[in-house]
Amino acid sequence: MNAGKPDAELEIFLMQRAGEGDRGSFEQLYERFSGVLFSTALNVLGNPEAAEDVLQDVFVAIWEKAPLYDSERGKPLTWAVTMTRHKAIDRLRSQLRKGALHERVEKETKILEGSSTDEVDVAEKSRIVREAVLKLNARQREAIELAYFSGLTQAQIAEKLKEPLGTIKARIRRGMLRLRELVSAKL
Repeated sequence: MNAGKPDAELEIFLMQRAGEGDRGSFEQLYERFSGVLFSTALNVLGNPEAAEDVLQDVFVAIWEKAPLYDSERGKPLTWAVTMTRHKAIDRLRSQLRKGALHERVEKETKILEGSSTDEVDVAEKSRIVREAVLKLNARQREAIELAYFSGLTQAQIAEKLKEPLGTIKARIRRGMLRLRELVSAKL
């Protein structure tokens, strides 16, 4: 169909067509870019499963953002590689934060277990926290669960929930304040 076009021109054409909702063009972009993008994600993450997840996220973003692509700002492959690196780095940071959170919880648990507090008291405190989380409104609970249990950044949560970043930050802050209020009332 476009055999006479050089690679860069063909990729721009495919990106524009994908931006118009042409699935065939999008599939051709996938065939052209997936190997390079997977390698880029794998180099950052060092984990094939995580790299596959990032690759899927990137192609979802390409499909959604293709109408916004501006050929004056760079080649489609360069744009896609940059997006892949950013998403892979975000995922790596998220994993590091999640690991740090688990370490902090383990450390605090050991402190509690090492004190005179018995296991029944620890179980009671856990129950109080779980009940408090359930009393949050659905939006606050979802944002807090994504941040603290799924390890997503606030920016990733905003993107996932299709909400402004400021809204997500405020929702998490208000939810954490409400949790503190609910838990301290019971302890």
